[in-house]
Amino acid sequence: MKDKIHELINDSISVKQQLLKDTSLMQTIETVVGVITDAFKAGNKVLFCGNGGSAADAQHLAAEFSGRFYKNRKALPAEALHCNTSYLTAVANDYSFDVIYARLLDGIGVKGDVILGFSTSGNSTNIIKAFEVAREMGIVTIGLTGTTGGNIKPLSDYLFNVPSTTTPRIQESHILLGHIICELVEEQVFATPSP
Repeated sequence: MKDKIHELINDSISVKQQLLKDTSLMQTIETVVGVITDAFKAGNKVLFCGNGGSAADAQHLAAEFSGRFYKNRKALPAEALHCNTSYLTAVANDYSFDVIYARLLDGIGVKGDVILGFSTSGNSTNIIKAFEVAREMGIVTIGLTGTTGGNIKPLSDYLFNVPSTTTPRIQESHILLGHIICELVEEQVFATPSP
């Protein structure tokens, strides 16, 4: 069993080492930090969506903005779209699970908002439909996927496609990338002006 544990930890480290060497990914992080910072400063909101473990990651990162990360500061307008279970079950039942995020985004999203969609395969239909609506509304789309980007790739203004096909390794990297973004955005939005 110890060998298996070592193997799993090494797999996780290996994926993160690949991220560290990816200069394009580093630039995308910087750009996305700027995009989200600008959205918050303009009074817009940042929305998150995912399914299963990715929904948990989406909710976690939304809370880092709306609660706090490191600083005691004003709450930032961020929300995970799956948290209203009455809405979620009604729309899934009355329409389709495929439109749960697209329909809510159409109701509460506005031009200049940002949506982050988490899908390890990049092929989650409800995320794809949300990104299609986002594109129509002028909402910035940020996809977090696995190695290929899947069908979310062409709908993403910015894409983080983690170099793995293994769901747990992808999700571990998504939360790492999300934490980096949250920390840097918080620093930028609440930077103390120079005297």
